[in-house]
Amino acid sequence: MRLFLILASIIALLAIIFALQNSVTIEIVFGIWRLEESLALILLLVLTVGFIIGLLVSIPAITKKEWKILSQKKRIVELENKLSEHIERISSQRKRIDYLEDSIKSELDVSAVNESEHSWPE
Repeated sequence: MRLFLILASIIALLAIIFALQNSVTIEIVFGIWRLEESLALILLLVLTVGFIIGLLVSIPAITKKEWKILSQKKRIVELENKLSEHIERISSQRKRIDYLEDSIKSELDVSAVNESEHSWPE
């Protein structure tokens, strides 16, 4: 983006220098209009009109790009929220699994102790 601005500034500066060096009066005819102005003024006017037309042509593309970026940011937020929900769910499931494993282990230990107490040597 900066490179584009630098190049545009250089081109505008060169156009201004060119226009100032060509200050002869010329006659412009457009339909029924006749206009006598300096070549410098006409060149600057044409450069300005070209810049404005270029800007107007690029506005839809810039707007579309900004709209897409905004929608992608919203999508990222949605996905981050879903991810945090899944992480919380996994964490709670992991705690439940650990609790159940501990419960089973303690039940197995109690049943093993009970079996050893009830077994009589022969």
